[in-house]
Amino acid sequence: MPNNNLMKIKYIVQLMLFIFLFGACQKEDETTVIQNPNNIFPGSSLAKLISRVSQNPTELDNIIDNTSCFSVQLPVSVVVNGQIITITTQSDYQLVQNAIDFYTTDDDVVHFEYPITIQFQNFTTQVVNDSNQLDDIIDDCSDDDGFDEIDCITINYPIAINIYDSNNQVANTITIQSNSQLFNFIGSLSTSIIAAIVYPISVTNSNGEDVVINSNTTLETFINSSIDDCDDSGINPNPTFTSAITSGSWYVSYFFIDEDHTSEYNEYTFTFMSNGAISVLKNTTTSSGWWSTYTDSGEYKINLSFDDSDLDELQDDWTIIDYTTTTIHLKHVSGGGSDIRYLYFTKN
Repeated sequence: MPNNNLMKIKYIVQLMLFIFLFGACQKEDETTVIQNPNNIFPGSSLAKLISRVSQNPTELDNIIDNTSCFSVQLPVSVVVNGQIITITTQSDYQLVQNAIDFYTTDDDVVHFEYPITIQFQNFTTQVVNDSNQLDDIIDDCSDDDGFDEIDCITINYPIAINIYDSNNQVANTITIQSNSQLFNFIGSLSTSIIAAIVYPISVTNSNGEDVVINSNTTLETFINSSIDDCDDSGINPNPTFTSAITSGSWYVSYFFIDEDHTSEYNEYTFTFMSNGAISVLKNTTTSSGWWSTYTDSGEYKINLSFDDSDLDELQDDWTIIDYTTTTIHLKHVSGGGSDIRYLYFTKN
């Protein structure tokens, strides 16, 4: 009899833990998901940042393959302006750059000595036997959004992730042992899968120091604040950003405040003028706005204001997280960190 009572108590404790960890309850065959601040959703800003941290680095060797779709596994031999260069370590990329810079009247084309092995962002590999095959692979690559690996910080494995499949009502905890496992797990997320990292986890920063992370918010802040330390990223001061934002027109490709509100801005087009004015077009109606940039406590920011009251949620001072000539990522934090918003612009 005492054993039966212990079994009942154990069952009740397990059930309560399940509800707490996965935020799901069943009522009349309808599953309602309770928002957990540590859940990771497909396509979210944190999911994208984790993918960039855990992906196979593909940008570092662009001097030889001219693409961030994949990297070329070392060692590899190339011919530049008639000079054969064997690349065995990442530092040897400078030899290629030196050969390109040496003459001003040559073609500066990097030719591989085949076969070569390439590795994609998801860590899969492929043997390439000639230049025609390589060109076909590059043509099939998806468009490069300009936001590649964040390789100056390291997630220390193993880490555990609680998952709940709402379609099959199956709960599980998986252990991630490597970047490849984490990258491909994030890529496999769907709306039917609830996933939450089991904190605390340890992350090594660009100075080689281990940092303990206890929540999604802390992890996202840590990654964003580390981007400036990476060789492949970082916010540059004016006029680089001004040149980017004042070239062409833009649309809101992502807006998050509590939840995704991107669709509310589908009809808007924004044109940023070099004099600080913004021309806003919605269908055939034009309104105005203003923008300016400044530096605050080492953060590069942009202030946006609009005449159209429907754009009040976009009207704020935004930290510039990342930008290229075609995409701008902005973030705003207020309320002591309780209110976090994301605003992404993409060029038309």
